[in-house]
Amino acid sequence: MQALSPNLFKRALQQGQTQIGLWVGLADDNVAEALAGCGFDWLLLDAEHGPNDVRTVLSQLRAVAPYPVHPVVRPVEGRTALVKQYLDVGAQTLLVPMIDSAEQARQMVRAMRYAPAGVRGMGAALARASRWNQVPQYVHQADDEMCLLVQAETTEALSHLAGIAQVEGVDGVFFGPADLSASMGYRGQANHPAVQQAITEGIATVRAAGKAAGILMADPVQARHYLAAGAQFVAVGVDTTLLVGAATALARSFKPATGTTSAAAPAGSSPY
Repeated sequence: MQALSPNLFKRALQQGQTQIGLWVGLADDNVAEALAGCGFDWLLLDAEHGPNDVRTVLSQLRAVAPYPVHPVVRPVEGRTALVKQYLDVGAQTLLVPMIDSAEQARQMVRAMRYAPAGVRGMGAALARASRWNQVPQYVHQADDEMCLLVQAETTEALSHLAGIAQVEGVDGVFFGPADLSASMGYRGQANHPAVQQAITEGIATVRAAGKAAGILMADPVQARHYLAAGAQFVAVGVDTTLLVGAATALARSFKPATGTTSAAAPAGSSPY
């Protein structure tokens, strides 16, 4: 018989500890495993914009399992049936995009919990999450180890932010600078002063509700600004951007400039 693994990431957030992460969008278990040993507290396995599905996420969960890093999974949408699948393959922390209201947040809380507190299907005996029924008390213990992070990325979400953050069972609220900037009328300007102000104020609102606030920010200056403002879980880079940026710089160090535009994202940009 096996014991259920504790969600150390959730406990760290509850204790007010800062958690530094990295976005993983290449959808490959070798990439995930290589990054798992780099010293980050958490890795975001992206199935919203990355070409992932339940099976590819499963392979990455297995790849990072031996390492002291916590995998966070972002599904393509907040759908109850999809949440069930990701939890059953072993994800303990989900970052759910496009949460605009407290009611949507409550629906996700219920999706991550067994009845009577929620609606998660009782099929874990078939799943990796319970080690195929080798964790004898899994269905009684699992709810306490689930961590729900919801993503606020529109002006509508900001208008309901206090209510979203106060939902019991929501562990943290994540701000998406790229989508939020577009929603505010500043598409492609994730570091526009108005966007920065909205996020900084949003972090304060989330922290006032006793919840953790998070963000993806590849600009180190702005990342430190949001950390100073109270953000606890901050992703400070993206695997695709790091790879393309490093490869482009290496090529340019050996070849004269050709006048072509680099595919690497400019400093401070956020692809999600």
